[in-house]
Amino acid sequence: MFENEIILLGAGGHCHSCIDVIEKEGVFNIAGIVEQKGKNQQNSGLGYPIIGYDNELSALKKRFDYAFITVGQMGSSTLRKKLYKALVELKFSIPIIISPFAHVSKHTKINDGTIVMHHACVNAGAVIGNNCILNTKSLIEHDSKVGDHTHISTGAILNGNSTIGSNCFVGSNATIVNGAKLPDNFFFKAGIVIKSEEDGKPQKEE
Repeated sequence: MFENEIILLGAGGHCHSCIDVIEKEGVFNIAGIVEQKGKNQQNSGLGYPIIGYDNELSALKKRFDYAFITVGQMGSSTLRKKLYKALVELKFSIPIIISPFAHVSKHTKINDGTIVMHHACVNAGAVIGNNCILNTKSLIEHDSKVGDHTHISTGAILNGNSTIGSNCFVGSNATIVNGAKLPDNFFFKAGIVIKSEEDGKPQKEE
């Protein structure tokens, strides 16, 4: 086992984007991909092998210390939350991944399992929860807060002093207005201006 080897959970399209960020960051060596039980996929498509399934995480922990969730989140956060809980219970180290092409102020707090993708911006005073996706070109402005297991999609903007809860999805190019306070478990579609929970719809979390 090499130092800083990491396994990735999920081999779909979001995984491909995560791989590119991880490779560019240069902190971890990707050992391979862990897929859902029952899938017959043999290769991630980017040259990394499928090395196991999610029911084998306990055995994989004996070989690897680091793991990262690369399952996407187009709506519900249920699967990402389930995988995160499993990794925590098995005492995997779940790092923070930050693209070298992103801007992250030193005056922010970002928690474990979150990825900050290419050309995202996280400004001073922002606080980001566990297991979040800050996707390509997203903007988290000053003093904003993002709850756990929330996906801020490509080009979405959280203006200053805004808050979005846990288990949320903010669609591409959506804009959250300055100072908005948004609850947990909400879906906000692409391209809209979000002022309150009335602009979204409740998620059905399993």
